[in-house]
Amino acid sequence: MDSLAEAEITEAGLAADRSRPGKRALTIIQAEHLPAIRALARAPCAGFAMLRRNIAVAGISLAALRGRQISLGTALIEITGPCAPCSRMEEALGPGGYSAMRGHGGVTAQVLRPGRIALGSPVLPAEM
Repeated sequence: MDSLAEAEITEAGLAADRSRPGKRALTIIQAEHLPAIRALARAPCAGFAMLRRNIAVAGISLAALRGRQISLGTALIEITGPCAPCSRMEEALGPGGYSAMRGHGGVTAQVLRPGRIALGSPVLPAEM
């Protein structure tokens, strides 16, 4: 996992990622959940790259937007559901990592319109 200052979002997810088009093209996590995950996993040094999500956002409730469209930089996406943790969280965060991620794992999304995202890009509910 690499942290990038900007990236291209294609119909298959982030460019150069191994995603496929569809309801799980992107995985997104709320930055506000990282302190809870660190505390629950007893992993104070855990960072976003360890959580195996494509994008971290702040200042917006992803859970409240399930089934809705949001603009992510210049891309348009639809939140399709929760992103459940996988067994790799035990490897990444240590014992209890899987349980720490439950309820904090973020969401999956489908790309409706490709675009670009950069650090500080707006993340806003789309007008419907």
